[in-house]
Amino acid sequence: MKIAVKNFDDKVLREIELPESVFAYPFNEHLIHEVVVGILAARRAGTHKTKDRSEVSGSGKKLFRQKGTGRARTGDIRNPKWRHGGTVHGPQPRSYANALSAREKRNALKSALSQKLAESRIVVLDSLALSSHKTKDLISRLGRLGIEGKALLVDVHDNRELALAARNNRALKTVDALAVNVYDVVDRPYLVLSESALGRLVEVLAK
Repeated sequence: MKIAVKNFDDKVLREIELPESVFAYPFNEHLIHEVVVGILAARRAGTHKTKDRSEVSGSGKKLFRQKGTGRARTGDIRNPKWRHGGTVHGPQPRSYANALSAREKRNALKSALSQKLAESRIVVLDSLALSSHKTKDLISRLGRLGIEGKALLVDVHDNRELALAARNNRALKTVDALAVNVYDVVDRPYLVLSESALGRLVEVLAK
């Protein structure tokens, strides 16, 4: 299994071999769905909070005597049935992260990458180094490669020019090779990698 290595002028420089253990992995839609849901759930802040009767302000004294008033018996003013009383069974801070194993995440990523390759949506460049940090220059270069719209750009994390050029366009996202996740891969039609970033990604996934 081979893929072409190009430059920004869409010229094929050479071909490199891709491991079938990574890029010929069976498509598993259910596993990808589970991992994507897990990634999005883990991003939730989970900081919602309401006060129960022990936390709202107000006296704990019984409002009136138990019997003889003609009214229903009640306790203090912080009782949930009163206005400004505590909330019953309200939301409390929690984590929404679900337990997914590293193996599941790795296999889901291999499945998503294999599907991208089958759809010819992966572009490998000899280098993603840019001489300018201007967004329009980056978009123009990607246009020469036939890439329009949303794309995930994968290179080393210290490629400052690439990060600056991509950050003004919400359709583009840059990540380090070791930070590629399933959600970013399936969320964007195109995956653009530098040859070195591809090597690092394969090294991790082929274990």
